[in-house]
Amino acid sequence: MRGRESPSLLPIMIDKLHILEIVDNELSKSEDKFVVGLKVTSDNRIFVDIDGDNGINIDDCIALSRAVESQLDRETEDFELNVSSAGADSPLKMPRQYRRHIGRELAVVMPDGERLQGELTEADDTHFVIHIKGTKKVPPEDHRIAYRDIKSAQVVLQF
Repeated sequence: MRGRESPSLLPIMIDKLHILEIVDNELSKSEDKFVVGLKVTSDNRIFVDIDGDNGINIDDCIALSRAVESQLDRETEDFELNVSSAGADSPLKMPRQYRRHIGRELAVVMPDGERLQGELTEADDTHFVIHIKGTKKVPPEDHRIAYRDIKSAQVVLQF
C-alpha cells in the first residue's frame, strides 16, 4: 500500500450535527442561552459561539466546553474545541439577539452599502425597527427592516 494511507490512519471528521445536538442539549438546561454559530473545520477544529438573553460569562463557556468534551472520545476523534460568547463587537445573527438589545443603538449595513444608525425599538421573528433621530433639516424616522434584507447589523458600543 505504498503511497496510500491505511483507512485506519485517516482522520475522522467530527459530525457537525452531533456537536449541535450536544450543545443544544446542554444549553436547553437553561432557557436563556442559545447557539449563535457552530463551525467544524476539516481538521476537527470546533468553534461554538453562544449568547444568552441575559448575556454569557466565562463560566457558561467553560461549562459548555466541558459538556461537549465529555461526550467526545479523544481516542477516536482528535479535535480542538473553542467555545466563546458572541462578542459585543460581533454582528447580530438571530432575532433573539435583536430582542435582547432593544433600546440600544444599532448600526445597520444594507446590501447596497447604505448605512443606517438608530435606536433599536422593536424586534420580532422576521423584522426589526430602528428609530433614527431627526435633525433640523430631516424629521425623525422609523425604519422597519426584514432581517433577510440587510447585510449586517451590530450594536454600537457607547463609552
